Amino acid sequence: MAIPLKYNLRNLMVRKVSTGMTVFVICLVVTVFLFVLSLWSGVTRTLSTNASDRNVVTMRVGSQAEMQSVVTRDSADLIRSLPGIERDAGGQPLVSAELLTLVNIPKADGKSTNVQVRGTSSAGMALRPSIRMVEGQMFRPGTNEAIVSKVLPSRIAGVSIGDTLKSGSYRWKIVGYFDASGSAYDSEIWTDVADLQAQSKRPIYSIVYVRATDAESARRYIEAVKGDQRLKLEGKTEKKYFEEQMVTGAPIKVLAILVGVFTAIGASFGAMNTMYAQVSARIREIGTLRAIGFSRRSVLVSFVVEALLLCLIGGILGTALAFVLFNLVITKPTGTMNFRTFSEILFNFRLTPPLVLGGLAFSLAMGFIGGFFPAARAARLKITTALREI
Repeated sequence: MAIPLKYNLRNLMVRKVSTGMTVFVICLVVTVFLFVLSLWSGVTRTLSTNASDRNVVTMRVGSQAEMQSVVTRDSADLIRSLPGIERDAGGQPLVSAELLTLVNIPKADGKSTNVQVRGTSSAGMALRPSIRMVEGQMFRPGTNEAIVSKVLPSRIAGVSIGDTLKSGSYRWKIVGYFDASGSAYDSEIWTDVADLQAQSKRPIYSIVYVRATDAESARRYIEAVKGDQRLKLEGKTEKKYFEEQMVTGAPIKVLAILVGVFTAIGASFGAMNTMYAQVSARIREIGTLRAIGFSRRSVLVSFVVEALLLCLIGGILGTALAFVLFNLVITKPTGTMNFRTFSEILFNFRLTPPLVLGGLAFSLAMGFIGGFFPAARAARLKITTALREI
């Protein structure tokens, strides 16, 4: 015969202080757990959003990032004649030779950071249809004009429309904002490739972006690049390239695991202490339950269920707290360092339904671990010993 669930619910309500303290601790633990996982989820989304199997990044063999690559003008011209490249309405290949560089500029809080500047062209925008202008105008070649992501001014100083951005010998007038749909391009400044070559005194490119007609054409193009000994370049689909950049999110993933493990251990001990205290305070009650016919198994299950309910309430409150903080307090993008390019990547904390379910499962796991051993102690009590307890 099972002990009714209302017995456990009423016990939680009667012991308000111990219940409230345990719920508070579990709430904070789940909130911290979700914060770290949302951080990792945000970085992952930034480095995977809008990645395509049709876009191919062509760079120097062995380069781990666009910034590390060098492509000569002759190589860029040869690439245009390779098979598998899609063509626009005018019959021109969809190819964008681009140059990337770093500039160190001040953030809104007064500190400085490295920001990636991409020299591109109108073809570069056409290759990325998910990126669109939302305010101002597109930069014009030969004018040292630039456009920035619409979220960049919230973190970087001096990049609003009308500002002139200065860094060393570089000068750009900001003329527009683009929407990069939460991708890695949200962290960049875009300008005309020829202007950037002139300002940086680098008559080369970093990469050549190519749009293939389909996934099979992308494979043929990559093979053609690999087989052409004149180029000494390699091609990677945009999707594969950004997957490799996820090395940036690895430290955050490790942090999430460590924080989850250590906070779970601490919270489980907290729940265990609470349940042990409740067992000690209810010895006569447990003896009475056994005397009227409830089995050891029923007592064990009842106390485990009580611990699960306690931690589930804390998990729900912790999830709600994280949701409120993400939507009302932490609304601006934050940033982390890309350890391959040494530039800052902007991203938002991202609380997804799977993470919410993970947080609730995390709280239930803490409840089970913290409640099982005290429940086993309660179930092992002899009826006569429990009834004599004063």
